[in-house]
Amino acid sequence: MDIKWWVLFFVILGGIFLVQRNQNGKYDEFAQCLVDSGAVMYGAWWCPHCQEQKKEFGQSWRILKNNGGYVECSTADKQQTEFCSQQKIEGYPTWRFRNETELSGKVSFQSLAVKTGCKA
Repeated sequence: MDIKWWVLFFVILGGIFLVQRNQNGKYDEFAQCLVDSGAVMYGAWWCPHCQEQKKEFGQSWRILKNNGGYVECSTADKQQTEFCSQQKIEGYPTWRFRNETELSGKVSFQSLAVKTGCKA
């Protein structure tokens, strides 16, 4: 294959990647409202319930992750970080809210909406 075809192939592939990466998620407004309300999910990369919660947000998860709405509590060797120990996080996921209440486990969007006033 000629080099110009390879270049064209990679340009197209890169364009597809950028378009997919920059697409808005279905729950962007909800996720941003959660961040703005002070809601934070404490989780661990190895936790299956955390993965389910993240997956539920789909593309919109990036808003929580990149704007302070998520705190990773596990080190690479599955030990709890010092910060999460100081915060007394006992299970994953744990959602904490500005009014100092919390919910544990995978939480429904409806429950998050009730706790924060955000529209799911």
